[in-house]
Amino acid sequence: MIPRQSGLDRSIVMWLAMGWLGFAGLPWYAIEDGFWSFVWLADLFSDRDYAPGLIQALVHERPWLLPPALALLAPLAVWRRNRTDPLYARVLIASGVFGLAYSLAQGFAIGISGWEYAVFESAFGPFGQRQFGMGYGALLVCGASLFLLAQGLAARGAVNGDGFVVGAVSLIVALVAIFIFYPILQVLASAFQDNDYQFAPALFLVKLFSRDIWGLGCLGGRVACGIAWNSLLLGVLTGASTTALGLAFALLATRTGFKAKKLLRVMTVLPLITPPFVIGLAIILLFGVSGTLTQLMEWGLGITPSRYIYGLPGIWLAQTLAYTPIAFLVLIGVVEGVSPSLEEAAQTLRADGWRTFTTVSLPLMRPGIANAFLLGFIEALADFGNPLVLGAEYDVLSTGIFFAIVGAQHDQGRAAVLAIVLLCFTLTAFAMQRLWLGRKSYATVTGKGDTGIPVFLPPRLTWMVYGTALPWAGFTAVIYSMIMFGGFFEVWGLDHSLTLRHYADAFSVTVGPDGIYWKGAAWNSFGTTFMIAAIAAPLTASVGLLTAYVLVRQRFTGRDVFEFGTMLSFAIPGTVIGVSYILAFNVPPLELTGTGVILVICFIFRNMPVGVRAGVAAMSQLDKSLDEASLTLGANTVTTVRRVILPLLRPAIVAALVFSFVRAMTAISAVIFLVSAEYHMATAYIIGRVENGDYGLAISYASVLILVMIAAVLLVQLVVGERQLGRRRPPAGGQVAGASV
Repeated sequence: MIPRQSGLDRSIVMWLAMGWLGFAGLPWYAIEDGFWSFVWLADLFSDRDYAPGLIQALVHERPWLLPPALALLAPLAVWRRNRTDPLYARVLIASGVFGLAYSLAQGFAIGISGWEYAVFESAFGPFGQRQFGMGYGALLVCGASLFLLAQGLAARGAVNGDGFVVGAVSLIVALVAIFIFYPILQVLASAFQDNDYQFAPALFLVKLFSRDIWGLGCLGGRVACGIAWNSLLLGVLTGASTTALGLAFALLATRTGFKAKKLLRVMTVLPLITPPFVIGLAIILLFGVSGTLTQLMEWGLGITPSRYIYGLPGIWLAQTLAYTPIAFLVLIGVVEGVSPSLEEAAQTLRADGWRTFTTVSLPLMRPGIANAFLLGFIEALADFGNPLVLGAEYDVLSTGIFFAIVGAQHDQGRAAVLAIVLLCFTLTAFAMQRLWLGRKSYATVTGKGDTGIPVFLPPRLTWMVYGTALPWAGFTAVIYSMIMFGGFFEVWGLDHSLTLRHYADAFSVTVGPDGIYWKGAAWNSFGTTFMIAAIAAPLTASVGLLTAYVLVRQRFTGRDVFEFGTMLSFAIPGTVIGVSYILAFNVPPLELTGTGVILVICFIFRNMPVGVRAGVAAMSQLDKSLDEASLTLGANTVTTVRRVILPLLRPAIVAALVFSFVRAMTAISAVIFLVSAEYHMATAYIIGRVENGDYGLAISYASVLILVMIAAVLLVQLVVGERQLGRRRPPAGGQVAGASV
């Protein structure tokens, strides 16, 4: 198909139409009843609060809203011009930049009390008008301007003139800037301010180099490290242990004759679908001073109970339990992607099974191993739930940030300084990962047929995998047995009388003459949580995999900075994310606090990095010749992604969907600041029950969440399916050639 050479592209015409719809046909300002409310439909052109931007400017005395119309009219000047004409690109770029910049500038300059900045009042005098946050219309105009800018850059030759790729990069950059950088900058700016919000760089340096962050010394007869060193040690230990266990589970599921592989997959994701404070509580009840296992050891072996589980050992154990599933979900697709033909070739050259694995298979898994370690390291640094429950005197950066914000000290500057230290650690880990991977190619899936049989592990490695994965799976089963049965006890740990009272209080349902009554106290938060998670999961996966495609398949200026920006939200503790969202989105131009939209957005950009890393790891194994063949046959980039790339990314899609859904169902650190009476999340409700000492109802609710999420995980795997690579399956329970060497 020969592309059209003159006149505006259909995509540009579509975005112009969308922009005019937003400017002249949708409410310019946010609706008081919420983003999903449509009460404005009846009074769109008559009510001042609901009027579109054009009516606001001409009728309701808000003339400053009229200039965006120029950005939507200017592209018509090149209606008949050739796409290669330099004026074509310049007009589109100018229109997009002006429309986007002006719309945002007027939104930030004028707020609910008039001028937002004193400099404008000094220059133009008092301002009697006011405006609220952006609504459907303003957001659509900004979106149209952004894509006009992207199409102009593509016409100028950016990224080989591919409009889809330039649009994707522009969209992701805009979203990351608005929902990651902007909120975080709001918090970090306070690092350079004193308690009176005055600029104080000297105070910043004092806080940054304080002894409690970097110091080493003795305290009470023990070595006391600063919280920075504590966090770094914990991150390295957790990253290493989760990566090793995740790889062991991935190999067990794909390269052995283990019979219960489906059960194994369920067991590996169980810690992922549990609120972290529930895991911490279960560990305390198992290993604490009065824990079940501790009491058995005292009774059977005479070992005096102690607080050994508190501090580094307990946090490391809880984080390894919680974050091993992330490593498994990333590595399972990478292990499946290793070409059996390469392994068979090595064995044909008389390499034994161990040498084949260490010199062929393992090196090809390096992208997945590096990404799994990076995610485990960042998760360990960002986690505050487990250190809060099990930390005792072992302080880390995340708990320091938490207490600096919500504690008695209420020192937002200190929280910002600690966040900067945490970001430095993350950036260093990111750079080291890039250095280790280098510029080598790890592609094993090409356009050629590959009908090889996956090679089983050599015997000694098989026993190592069994000896690592199965005991950990058994330990996970013990933890979850305690959690699942705890809700049936009157008082977990004290009174073990069996009861259904807790489940009845949370999820009772009655049928009356007027229908079904959802009387349980947990139904409201459960329904809201499920709805928010179901909306956020596919959006998170889409943004994450689109970002992965851009990172792996495209080369453009600022690519490394772009990649780090997508990982930034994972490096920031959830408490800081929650507070930053309140500071950024509680006032115009984006008023989102108290709505369900802010929860969805928080989950998308908090969980997006897992989709990005899983997609990067899986896509690194897909040779670019697949894309080139599709493009050579006349398909455009959109068709190539939809018909060629996505079917081969099914493991990454499953990883992104599963992780984003369950994390939305179990998140607590960020949403604790963002929930409202109308949008109350399950974890916030559970932790409220824990604070009130109602452990039975809290555990009952948590066990129901676990069962619901197990069903959701199985449904996602059923719907998405497995990646089809045209390979033969190994014989059930048998060995393939060379496996027993």
